[in-house]
This record gives sequence, C-alpha cells and structure tokens, in this order.
Amino acid sequence: MNRLLQFEKYAHQRLPKLARDFYFDGACGEFTLKENESAFQRLKLLPRVLRGISELTTETSILGVKIAMPICIAPTACQKMAHLDGEIATVKAAKRMGTCMTLSTFSTCSLEEVSKSAPDCLRWFQLYIVSDRHITKDLVLRAKTAGFKALVITVDTEVVGIKYASTENQFTYPQQFGLPNLQDQDGQSPFLNGPYEAAVTWKDIDWIKSLTDLPIVLKGILTAQDAREAVKHGVSGIWVSNHGGRQLDTVPAAIEVLPEIAKAVDNKAEIYVDGGVRYGTDVLKAIALGARAVFIGRPVLWGLTYNGEDGVCRVLQLLLDEFKVAMKLSGCASISDINHSLVVHQSHFWSNL
Repeated sequence: MNRLLQFEKYAHQRLPKLARDFYFDGACGEFTLKENESAFQRLKLLPRVLRGISELTTETSILGVKIAMPICIAPTACQKMAHLDGEIATVKAAKRMGTCMTLSTFSTCSLEEVSKSAPDCLRWFQLYIVSDRHITKDLVLRAKTAGFKALVITVDTEVVGIKYASTENQFTYPQQFGLPNLQDQDGQSPFLNGPYEAAVTWKDIDWIKSLTDLPIVLKGILTAQDAREAVKHGVSGIWVSNHGGRQLDTVPAAIEVLPEIAKAVDNKAEIYVDGGVRYGTDVLKAIALGARAVFIGRPVLWGLTYNGEDGVCRVLQLLLDEFKVAMKLSGCASISDINHSLVVHQSHFWSNL
C-alpha cells in the first residue's frame, strides 16, 4: 500500500459494518462531507522555481512546543473498534512521528492509560462540556494531572447531527470497550446510550479557563465572528472544523473559511484546521492559507485498522513524504517560506480572461 486511498479502501472492506458506518458517515445528505475533500482540489498551487533548495525542514511548533511536522492527529471516538490497541497504538505512533495526538473524551482507552503509554508524546485532550458539569470539571483536572498540554473544547455539538447510516444501524457505543474517561465510581459509563450534549455558552469557556492554566483551543469554529469572540475570551487556539461533515450539513468546507478566519484573528491566536486532508498538497495549501497545523481524523482510523501503531505511522509518513515533495517543488525550504501567494482559487484564472 503506497497511497492513502488504499488505506481507506482496506478499512472500508475490513471494518465491521457498525464500525465502518460510524467512522465513515456524515450528516444528512453528506454534502459537507464530500466538500471537505473536493474544496482542496479547487485550490491551485502557484509554485516558485529556481530557489536553490538543498535542505528542507518540516519542523514547526504548536502552542510553543516543537513538533516534527505540521500534521497532527485529530480526536476520534472509539478507536478500539478499529484495532484492539485503540488509542494506545495511536499515541505511540504520534510519539514515533514526533507529532501531537488529540485524545477524544469518548476514547476507549482512558486518558491515564494513554499518558502512561507515551509519556513524552505531545498530547492534547479533546473535551465535551457534558450536561453534568462535575464530570466536566473532573476531566479538566484529570487531563492536567495526566500531563496533557492543552484542552481542545468541541463547540459544535449542542445536539448530535443526524447521520442516517448510524441511525439505521441503531449505533450505540460498544459496551465491551466502554467509555473509560466517563466511568462512574462503579465502573459504568453513563453516557454509553444516553445524551451527553449540554447547552454551552461563552460563559462555560470562561469557567473552564478558571479551572486550569492549560491553554484552551476551541474546535468547531466556522465564522470570523466566532473567531473574534474566541480571541476576546482569551483562547490560545482556534480549530477551524465542521466536525468532519458529521454535524450540520451544507456548511462550507473548513479550508474555504480558513482564510477569512485567519484574517479576523490577526495572529492573536494560533489557527488549526481539519477536514478532508488527504494529500501532502492539502497540507501545503492549509498552511499557506493561515493554519499553523492540520489535524487528520479518518485517515488515522484507516491506518489503525490496517496495522495498529505501524499502520498509523505509515499514514502519517505518507502524508509527510508528499508534503516534503510539495514544499520543495513549490520553492519552500521551511514552514516559514509557505505563504498565501502560493495558493489561488481556480476561478482566479478565468477572472483574468
């Protein structure tokens, strides 16, 4: 296997139907799900030549911590459905590749287990603000104690988006794995089959900031207005995302709104993006349009399905290799060389006729 789409095909064929539909499906008509990928192809690269590049580096930093590449791992739930090592395999792969892993609240390995498996890996914890604020507070404190370096608060789940494949399958979180981050004193996971969403406001962001000194990243921002509001509330990072096309259908692809959000934020917070990243050129385009790093979700699950930790490493290495070639062919020797002038929308060429 030497292409990302082959990993996708393998996972689609090998995963049980319940897991396959849960990982692959999008909201309603899946228009946004499809747009997340196709929007990248409407963006064209304008490479510069004769730059004399002999050495190249992909090193960068996020929230002040160095990483080997601007390709990081997004939070995805229930990874043991893909491979029995689950999130432990994923964090070990992140460590090997020198990048950041974001652990889901709905992981099938506890945040303490994940931390113990790769204590030196850069780890962020994705937090849902659940209806029971005591549980939310406990997760914040546990993440800090376990050595996670940032809290990624998902802000686009006031209600779970309608996903027809999962609905038809009557999907519930797998009882055999549980949700260890949300277990009560009796070892039960009360959110396995029940609601978890809560009516969240900006006041809740302020409340979480009062609980911890960990940097706060808001995941699920799609408008310049909300990005500016996030800056007012002192967040350290803005994660441009439409939840992988799984929440509100027909919203724009994340890459499409990225430039407007980057302009609105004006370097007052770091910006990240996920959704539809499938090629190294996609990574280059996202960095050029204002992202500090991209985060990938589904491709990690495909690699996990293929061969656990090694499979995740192969997926990350594939994207990294493509990214390096794209950088060099575009005249960029380092991340700092990548800028907005490298990318135009395909309509640019017709407007000049």
